[in-house]
Amino acid sequence: MLMIVTLPHSTFNVAVKDGTVGAKLGKIMDALKPESAYFTEISGRRTGFLVVNLSKAAQIPALAEPWFLTFEADVQLHPVMTPADLQLAGLDRLGQQWA
Repeated sequence: MLMIVTLPHSTFNVAVKDGTVGAKLGKIMDALKPESAYFTEISGRRTGFLVVNLSKAAQIPALAEPWFLTFEADVQLHPVMTPADLQLAGLDRLGQQWA
């Protein structure tokens, strides 16, 4: 899954100013153990892109709640495929079936 985390300025700024942001981010990252994580800004807002494993829907709260409760962040989850997954998707067959 691709997890997109958008962090609000006010809550995140407080953690930056009081010196707790590193510990808070570290705690979340240690708990989630993403395959990869990248942080940038999107439309002027701090944003993280994390690749996380999700084997069942019941794991969604464990992925999202740390961000909600720690930073009041917005979280989006999107299923994603690797190139190998895409090759197994049967696009040629689907194209013939639905063309």
